[in-house]
Amino acid sequence: MRKWGIVITVCYALILLGLLLPGLVLLAVMHPSAIGAFRKGLLDSYQSGVVWLPLGIFISSQALLLFLSVDTSFKRLKPRAHIAVSCIVAALLMGILTAAGVWSLGFGIVGDKFGDTYLPNKGIAVVTCAVLWLFWGILFYFYFRDSSAVVTRLVSWLLKGSVLELLIAVPCHIIVRRRQDCSAPAVTGFGIATGLAIMLLSFGPSVLFLYKKRLDAYPPRPSA
Repeated sequence: MRKWGIVITVCYALILLGLLLPGLVLLAVMHPSAIGAFRKGLLDSYQSGVVWLPLGIFISSQALLLFLSVDTSFKRLKPRAHIAVSCIVAALLMGILTAAGVWSLGFGIVGDKFGDTYLPNKGIAVVTCAVLWLFWGILFYFYFRDSSAVVTRLVSWLLKGSVLELLIAVPCHIIVRRRQDCSAPAVTGFGIATGLAIMLLSFGPSVLFLYKKRLDAYPPRPSA
């Protein structure tokens, strides 16, 4: 099981770095036919610490959701992580999804003025994500604290949230591209890439859980 988790995490990281990040740059560039602008934007993205921060969050969250063994009781028969750890990880991802969806909707309706009014600097964006992280963390903890399948249900929420976020981000991206906005395509492109990244992240744990469920269905071997 652990080896499969490592394989899934590595494949997920390669998809983010080799497909989703170039796709985000392509969505953000105003004229995708300009190969030179695409190459420069992609190179700048790989060298930017701001880009590596969400990538690191996604990859680390994938690994944590795969390898966490959750304990909803206080009987410590085996070393296990508390339910709060799973809720913190899922809440961080849901907070990013919520922020990306709200920002995409704002730029789609108002245009570039939305950024100048509500996101004048990176600090406001970080505070917004932190508040959403706290909100979802508290909600998840009190909602799932008595559940015996915490990670499975949290992954289900993340999958549904990513689908809903994409239903917002994709139309907004089409709108801002037709309006020829300046910075809005970068934000809506981030929304699309974020929704796809968390959707793929959700499939990773789901695949491993199905594999584990199949193994558990086999009858135990008789003892010698």
